[in-house]
Amino acid sequence: MRNNSAEYIEYLKNNFGISDKAIELYMKAEARLEGVFERIGQTAAFNQAKVLKAFQNNRISYAHFGETTGYGYDDLGRDALDKVYAEICGAEDAMVRHNIVSGTQAISACLFAVLRPGDVMASVVGAPYDTMEEVIGIREGDHPDPGSLRDFGVGYRQVDLKDGMPDHAAIESLLKSEKIKAVLIQRSRGYDWRDSLSVDEIGKIIKTVKSISPDTLCVVDNCYGIFVETKEPTEVGADLIVGSLIKNAGGSLALSGGYIAGTRECVRKVGFRLTAPGLGKHVGASLGMNRNMYQGLYQAPHIVAESIKTAALCAAMFEELGFEVCPSSTAERSDIIQAVKFGSAENVIKFCQAIQKGSPIDSYVTPEPWDMPGYDDPVIMAAGAFVQGASIELSADAPICEPYTAYMQGGVIYDSAKIAILRAASEF
Repeated sequence: MRNNSAEYIEYLKNNFGISDKAIELYMKAEARLEGVFERIGQTAAFNQAKVLKAFQNNRISYAHFGETTGYGYDDLGRDALDKVYAEICGAEDAMVRHNIVSGTQAISACLFAVLRPGDVMASVVGAPYDTMEEVIGIREGDHPDPGSLRDFGVGYRQVDLKDGMPDHAAIESLLKSEKIKAVLIQRSRGYDWRDSLSVDEIGKIIKTVKSISPDTLCVVDNCYGIFVETKEPTEVGADLIVGSLIKNAGGSLALSGGYIAGTRECVRKVGFRLTAPGLGKHVGASLGMNRNMYQGLYQAPHIVAESIKTAALCAAMFEELGFEVCPSSTAERSDIIQAVKFGSAENVIKFCQAIQKGSPIDSYVTPEPWDMPGYDDPVIMAAGAFVQGASIELSADAPICEPYTAYMQGGVIYDSAKIAILRAASEF
């Protein structure tokens, strides 16, 4: 039972500038979300059991937290963490490294690992996330971005969504018309107004692809998705899944990094791409980062659940305020992102600035739109996080362009994150 006592409510109002209207919306929303929160808790309990069993099966001990330097040969913690991730994801192998700088780099490494000059790849759920455009080489302009897949002679095709859902007929038509070496499936909505893909929906896409072209590799951008459901895309046939440790999987404790899981051969190729052929996964000093990655993974199911509850509360309150939200407050979710369509740049900026004011770090800072690397439009980003750019911590960002939609994600502690939501609702 939440503490919604008169004393608590009065404290919120007096110390965080929260309006009576926002408090009323919050009380109604929490009551309406009781069943949703129960469902979220059941998923978290299942995933926590999976994580605990993987730790036990791989006999994780204090020795796995030890530091290695230099080449990192025989790093027990690094190698065991790969096995833990592989087991959790139902994959043959995995590679988890603190020096992967972002989800974009991890996806890029996977694509460069499995594609060769003359190959063709396809995004089969519409346009990829903005930062992937330069990796693929499809950012507008006459010349491919230096070092992009296009620059290396890799072709690109795209199958757009149909009514917000995968177009299986169009995917079949593409695969029958030419040889596609790999397909990219983005699980989360990115900066699109659509539902994120469930694991079952991803499985159907993979089934469609493999039924026409069994050798085509299926690479899933799993950022924002791990632990939101009780299974991962590798359990429904994905050859590779990729994610960032400063999103869900790192549980807010990983200071950087990314994970890759999938078939043994695909992970082997990614290892060669990240280090060098012949070296692969066998080198790479952990530099004392293992403890944070293990402990972050251990608590990730709970942290993800807190983030999903925060997203559901945001959806419920802004629905009541008359804004369009995606997904709805009661929808079953497949990522941690909550989109709210505000209809104007002013409202988007006001929302993001309020989220910043409700954050534990840099609450006094006022974010403004700026030309962020990798994006076409100016972006405003609220991120009062302990780890820079950690989307599992409460953050909100938006491209300043029509239809003026803000994307909120994260919330390590629901009881703290909800104060930011209340603060934002008080602005409207």
